[in-house]
Amino acid sequence: MHPSEATNEHQIERLFVEDSARLWRAVLAYTGDPEIARDSVSEAFTLALESQDRISSAQGWLWRVAFRLATAELRRRRRTTGQVSDRVYVQDEPAAEMLSALRQLSPRQRGAIVLHYYADRPVEEVAAILGSTGPAVRVHLMRGRRRLKGLLEESDG
Repeated sequence: MHPSEATNEHQIERLFVEDSARLWRAVLAYTGDPEIARDSVSEAFTLALESQDRISSAQGWLWRVAFRLATAELRRRRRTTGQVSDRVYVQDEPAAEMLSALRQLSPRQRGAIVLHYYADRPVEEVAAILGSTGPAVRVHLMRGRRRLKGLLEESDG
Protein backbone atom coordinates (compact mmCIF):
# COMPACT_ATOMS: atom_id res chain seq x y z
CA MET A 1 0.00 0.00 0.00
CA HIS A 2 1.34 3.40 -0.97
CA PRO A 3 1.79 5.80 2.02
CA SER A 4 -0.74 8.31 0.58
CA GLU A 5 -3.32 5.52 0.25
CA ALA A 6 -2.88 4.69 3.93
CA THR A 7 -3.29 8.38 4.76
CA ASN A 8 -6.46 8.62 2.67
CA GLU A 9 -7.86 5.43 4.19
CA HIS A 10 -7.11 6.76 7.68
CA GLN A 11 -8.79 10.07 6.78
CA ILE A 12 -11.90 8.26 5.48
CA GLU A 13 -12.06 6.11 8.62
CA ARG A 14 -11.73 9.23 10.79
CA LEU A 15 -14.51 10.93 8.82
CA PHE A 16 -16.70 7.88 9.30
CA VAL A 17 -16.27 8.08 13.06
CA GLU A 18 -16.56 11.86 13.29
CA ASP A 19 -18.99 12.80 10.51
CA SER A 20 -21.13 9.83 9.42
CA ALA A 21 -23.95 10.47 11.91
CA ARG A 22 -24.14 14.13 10.89
CA LEU A 23 -24.08 13.19 7.21
CA TRP A 24 -26.84 10.63 7.81
CA ARG A 25 -29.01 13.22 9.57
CA ALA A 26 -28.45 15.70 6.72
CA VAL A 27 -29.40 13.13 4.07
CA LEU A 28 -32.39 12.13 6.21
CA ALA A 29 -33.54 15.75 6.39
CA TYR A 30 -33.15 15.97 2.61
CA THR A 31 -34.94 12.71 1.75
CA GLY A 32 -37.25 12.15 4.72
CA ASP A 33 -36.43 8.44 4.49
CA PRO A 34 -34.05 6.73 6.95
CA GLU A 35 -33.48 3.81 4.58
CA ILE A 36 -32.34 6.06 1.73
CA ALA A 37 -30.15 8.02 4.17
CA ARG A 38 -28.52 4.87 5.54
CA ASP A 39 -27.94 3.33 2.12
CA SER A 40 -26.61 6.57 0.57
CA VAL A 41 -24.16 7.26 3.39
CA SER A 42 -22.97 3.65 3.53
CA GLU A 43 -22.46 3.51 -0.22
CA ALA A 44 -20.65 6.86 -0.22
CA PHE A 45 -18.15 5.61 2.39
CA THR A 46 -17.70 2.33 0.52
CA LEU A 47 -17.05 4.19 -2.73
CA ALA A 48 -14.63 6.52 -0.93
CA LEU A 49 -12.56 3.57 0.27
CA GLU A 50 -12.58 2.08 -3.23
CA SER A 51 -11.64 5.42 -4.84
CA GLN A 52 -9.36 6.82 -2.15
CA ASP A 53 -6.38 7.23 -4.47
CA ARG A 54 -8.42 9.56 -6.72
CA ILE A 55 -9.96 11.72 -3.96
CA SER A 56 -8.26 14.94 -2.93
CA SER A 57 -10.79 16.12 -0.31
CA ALA A 58 -12.55 13.16 1.27
CA GLN A 59 -15.05 15.16 3.32
CA GLY A 60 -16.41 17.22 0.44
CA TRP A 61 -16.37 14.18 -1.82
CA LEU A 62 -18.37 12.11 0.71
CA TRP A 63 -21.05 14.77 1.15
CA ARG A 64 -21.35 15.28 -2.60
CA VAL A 65 -21.61 11.55 -3.36
CA ALA A 66 -24.05 10.79 -0.51
CA PHE A 67 -26.42 13.55 -1.66
CA ARG A 68 -26.14 12.51 -5.31
CA LEU A 69 -26.88 8.88 -4.42
CA ALA A 70 -29.88 9.97 -2.34
CA THR A 71 -31.15 12.18 -5.16
CA ALA A 72 -30.80 9.33 -7.65
CA GLU A 73 -32.75 7.00 -5.36
CA LEU A 74 -35.52 9.57 -4.85
CA ARG A 75 -35.80 9.95 -8.64
CA ARG A 76 -35.80 6.18 -9.15
CA ARG A 77 -38.58 5.72 -6.61
CA ARG A 78 -40.58 8.55 -8.11
CA ARG A 79 -40.27 6.95 -11.58
CA THR A 80 -41.12 3.42 -10.48
CA THR A 81 -43.89 4.19 -7.98
CA GLY A 82 -44.95 7.70 -8.96
CA GLN A 83 -44.25 8.97 -5.46
CA VAL A 84 -41.65 9.19 -2.77
CA SER A 85 -42.10 7.43 0.56
CA ASP A 86 -44.21 9.38 3.02
CA ARG A 87 -42.52 7.78 6.02
CA VAL A 88 -41.14 10.31 8.43
CA TYR A 89 -38.50 9.45 10.99
CA VAL A 90 -38.46 11.80 13.94
CA GLN A 91 -37.63 11.76 17.61
CA ASP A 92 -39.28 14.89 18.96
CA GLU A 93 -41.96 17.45 18.08
CA PRO A 94 -39.74 20.32 16.84
CA ALA A 95 -37.79 17.90 14.62
CA ALA A 96 -41.06 16.50 13.26
CA GLU A 97 -42.28 19.99 12.37
CA MET A 98 -39.01 20.90 10.70
CA LEU A 99 -38.81 17.66 8.68
CA SER A 100 -42.42 18.08 7.62
CA ALA A 101 -41.77 21.65 6.53
CA LEU A 102 -38.56 20.66 4.71
CA ARG A 103 -40.45 17.98 2.75
CA GLN A 104 -42.75 20.70 1.41
CA LEU A 105 -39.85 22.58 -0.19
CA SER A 106 -38.64 21.82 -3.69
CA PRO A 107 -35.75 19.32 -3.75
CA ARG A 108 -33.29 22.09 -4.71
CA GLN A 109 -34.48 24.38 -1.90
CA ARG A 110 -34.42 21.52 0.60
CA GLY A 111 -30.93 20.45 -0.49
CA ALA A 112 -29.60 24.00 -0.34
CA ILE A 113 -31.07 24.63 3.13
CA VAL A 114 -29.84 21.34 4.60
CA LEU A 115 -26.36 21.54 3.09
CA HIS A 116 -25.76 25.21 3.81
CA TYR A 117 -27.33 25.62 7.24
CA TYR A 118 -27.19 22.15 8.78
CA ALA A 119 -24.02 20.80 7.15
CA ASP A 120 -22.37 24.25 7.18
CA ARG A 121 -21.22 23.94 3.58
CA PRO A 122 -20.29 27.08 1.62
CA VAL A 123 -22.57 28.11 -1.25
CA GLU A 124 -20.10 27.07 -3.95
CA GLU A 125 -19.78 23.58 -2.46
CA VAL A 126 -23.57 23.30 -2.17
CA ALA A 127 -23.75 24.24 -5.86
CA ALA A 128 -21.24 21.50 -6.74
CA ILE A 129 -23.15 18.90 -4.72
CA LEU A 130 -26.50 19.85 -6.25
CA GLY A 131 -25.12 20.27 -9.75
CA SER A 132 -26.06 23.94 -9.80
CA THR A 133 -24.45 27.38 -9.67
CA GLY A 134 -23.69 29.69 -6.75
CA PRO A 135 -26.27 32.30 -7.78
CA ALA A 136 -28.95 29.62 -8.22
CA VAL A 137 -28.16 28.20 -4.77
CA ARG A 138 -28.49 31.68 -3.25
CA VAL A 139 -31.95 31.97 -4.84
CA HIS A 140 -32.92 28.52 -3.51
CA LEU A 141 -31.71 29.53 -0.05
CA MET A 142 -33.66 32.80 -0.11
CA ARG A 143 -36.87 31.19 -1.37
CA GLY A 144 -36.44 28.15 0.87
CA ARG A 145 -35.98 30.30 4.00
CA ARG A 146 -39.05 32.36 3.10
CA ARG A 147 -41.13 29.25 2.47
CA LEU A 148 -39.89 27.51 5.64
CA LYS A 149 -40.72 30.58 7.71
CA GLY A 150 -44.26 30.61 6.35
CA LEU A 151 -44.75 26.87 6.85
CA LEU A 152 -43.42 26.94 10.40
CA GLU A 153 -45.52 29.99 11.30
CA GLU A 154 -48.61 28.21 9.94
CA SER A 155 -47.92 25.16 12.11
CA ASP A 156 -47.55 27.37 15.19
CA GLY A 157 -50.99 28.52 14.72
